[in-house]
Amino acid sequence: MKTSGSQGQLFDTNVLQNGKTPPREFKISRKVLLNWQFRLHEFQANLFGNEPDLIKQSTFFNTNYSAVQNQFDPLKLKPLPLSFWRLPSMPHKGPAIYLVMDKPKILINPLLLYIGETVAAERRWKGNHDCKAYLSSYSDALANVGLNKQLSIRFWTDVPCETKARRELEQALIQRWLPPFNKETRTRWNTPFTNEII
Repeated sequence: MKTSGSQGQLFDTNVLQNGKTPPREFKISRKVLLNWQFRLHEFQANLFGNEPDLIKQSTFFNTNYSAVQNQFDPLKLKPLPLSFWRLPSMPHKGPAIYLVMDKPKILINPLLLYIGETVAAERRWKGNHDCKAYLSSYSDALANVGLNKQLSIRFWTDVPCETKARRELEQALIQRWLPPFNKETRTRWNTPFTNEII
């Protein structure tokens, strides 16, 4: 998602770069993390397997995209490691909607943490990305309390090539799934992985 402004960081990088003492370590309890995961799971669990209704009702697709209507199911998209660009061959190229997910062992369904769009799937995740900071903080928080994670990224490439239509699709999916690491939905989940006041 390319929007103005930047999502929050776990630590104030200006303090660290100026050589001053870093802020106190930001700790999240196991109970808070589990409650957060369960709330997200409870909301998203009913959406898995029901997504075609959203696409059928959407108004932004023209007839050129009618094939897309019955194809979106996050669980049918191949999970890749977050470092997918290091694979011997690039699994996806060109325009895509991408999903970052976690599959905690204690939950039935995965957690859809982030939805983004790109004109170049092979390049979007390589460099800086606000979601990477959230994932790093999330991973650290889980490790600190002994909880497992199974992070993956999935690409949906059967999407509009035209940027405006692809962004409209991205926004519709964000509003439907309410992934907690997207800027638009952070306040809804009180995402505890930054030091931002939300």
